[in-house]
Amino acid sequence: MQGDINVITAKQEDVKLIRKLSKIKHTIIVMSGKGGVGKSTVSVNLAVGLSMRGYEVGILDGDIHGPNIPKMLNIEDVSLVADDNGIYPALVPPHLKVMSMAFLSSSRDQPIVWRGPMKMGALRKFIEDVYWGDLDYLIVDLPPGTGDEPLTIAQLIPNADGSIIVTTPQDVALLDSRKTVVFSENLHVPVLGIVENMAGMACPHCGEEIDLFKIGGGEKAAKELNVPFLGRVPIDPEVVNAGDEGIPIIARAPDSASAKAFDGIVEKIVKAMEGKEKKGSE
Repeated sequence: MQGDINVITAKQEDVKLIRKLSKIKHTIIVMSGKGGVGKSTVSVNLAVGLSMRGYEVGILDGDIHGPNIPKMLNIEDVSLVADDNGIYPALVPPHLKVMSMAFLSSSRDQPIVWRGPMKMGALRKFIEDVYWGDLDYLIVDLPPGTGDEPLTIAQLIPNADGSIIVTTPQDVALLDSRKTVVFSENLHVPVLGIVENMAGMACPHCGEEIDLFKIGGGEKAAKELNVPFLGRVPIDPEVVNAGDEGIPIIARAPDSASAKAFDGIVEKIVKAMEGKEKKGSE
């Protein structure tokens, strides 16, 4: 929990950051070893799933160069406001708040051409200068890989509750996801588990399952690396449609197989955090 950090012993320049983090119960970092595995889709569905359970949730879109979270929540046209409290994040009623570089860009087609130090500064401001208020969960959606952004977040949020590694079942994706697990552990960020996305697809004609990208690779990697396996999400065209329409599948079609898979992952996360809270109070 972020509230355990001692403000008194912190450097003066870090006091503001620590005070913001102290209002966030749990921080979860969503990572992937490579692009195209559906990491942002997982992030928004987990965040919306948590908010549907009544938790106060924030999403920090940490992908400076390719911020997609606002599109996936249909809040691209939101104009942020600020006052003495800081910058107010975009609100997805009733329990979800969002901060993204997409809100600060002059055009959706304008690329962000920044080197590492500027990205690090932006991520810091997304935490300390944004008026998140009291949150039960902050979901940090990072770009793929093991570069500046995850290193910065690990430095800014040293007491993060853990990371979720998103992969697809094929060997190329698994190779990179295994590196990401080790990377997270090297940064002393506990791995909450692996999510195997795009795992199997039901044939629209006969209903038989088709293993387009194999199946079971994520679960196997989790066992070999001794980290939890959080669940398997099947390929579903409606997940794509839901993302494009700005209504994540967990809210758009809660009875679908994909939504149920995401809800099962949310349940595991909630239980893990409740267990951590209980252990911390003993």
